[in-house]
Amino acid sequence: MLRINGEANVVAVNAAKEYGIPKFILISVHDYNLPSFLLQSGYFTGKRKAESEVLSKFPSSGVVLRPAFIYGKRKVDGFEIPLDLIGEPLEKLLRATESFTKPLNSLPASDLVLAPPVSVDDVAYAVINAVKDDDCFGILTIDQIKEAAAGVKV
Repeated sequence: MLRINGEANVVAVNAAKEYGIPKFILISVHDYNLPSFLLQSGYFTGKRKAESEVLSKFPSSGVVLRPAFIYGKRKVDGFEIPLDLIGEPLEKLLRATESFTKPLNSLPASDLVLAPPVSVDDVAYAVINAVKDDDCFGILTIDQIKEAAAGVKV
């Protein structure tokens, strides 16, 4: 996981910088409040390594999106998996109960359950916004992804 999520992305970031690409956008992962021994896995270590590279090589133009579970339609071996059947109602439920669940956010690993899912469309629109808007750079949290997506006229 470290090679795919970290090293491969670092190579891509450095190649983009070397070839004069003005902006780099990385889709990473939500900053879960997991115990440190879990955050040291190759997946999370790789993601953070790639994020660090984006932000250091593109300090005023690099964008890191940190969504939680991304839902939409997904095809695997020709079969469509409707992740939106779970993700969309869960997102609505978590957003509607946010004021009640907010005190639980400080509990370790609570955001595995409480971080609202993000639709693949919102992630895509946030990327479009980041491409078009020179003032969009840095790390975008779940709420900032939703905000950036809302700013795109389709």
